[in-house]
Amino acid sequence: MKTVIRKGKKEDMPAVLELIKELAAFEKEPDAVITTVETLEREGFGENPLFHVFVAEVDGKIEGMALVYYRFSTWKGRTLHLEDLIVREEKRGTGLGNALYKQVIQFAKEQGLKRVEWVVLDWNKHAIDFYERSGANILKDWYTVQMDEDGITRYVEMNP
Repeated sequence: MKTVIRKGKKEDMPAVLELIKELAAFEKEPDAVITTVETLEREGFGENPLFHVFVAEVDGKIEGMALVYYRFSTWKGRTLHLEDLIVREEKRGTGLGNALYKQVIQFAKEQGLKRVEWVVLDWNKHAIDFYERSGANILKDWYTVQMDEDGITRYVEMNP
C-alpha cells in the first residue's frame, strides 16, 4: 500500500466533494452540502485562492483530505483555520487522519503562523481525545456563532 500526502489539485475536487459529503453524513447533516465541484475549483484554484487542500492518496485513490484557509486574529496576526479533515470510513484507523493532521500543522509552522484553529462536535469523543493527545487545547468556554443565508437576509431586511 503506497500512501502519499500531497497538496490537492484542481482535478482532485470531485473526490474532495465526495469526502465533504461523507463528512456531512458523519456529522448527521447529509443534505447540508450545497457547494459544487465548480465552486471548489473556482474558489480554490483561481487568481486569489480562498483555501488550500491536502489529500491523502492510497494506491492512487484519494481516501482523505484536509481543507484549510487563512484567518486573521487581532491578537495573534495571521492564523490558519482547519475547516474539514476527513478520511473515508473504510480507511479510518489506518493513520491517514494523523498524516493529514500532521501535514496541516507542519504547513502552519512553515508559514510562520501563530495559531491553527478548528471546531469539533461535542459528541465526537474520538476526535476530541486525539486532539487533546496532540497538545491542542479544547476551548470549552467559547461558542461557535453562525448566521446562515436566511438569517443574513432577514437581518439586512430588518436593519436597512
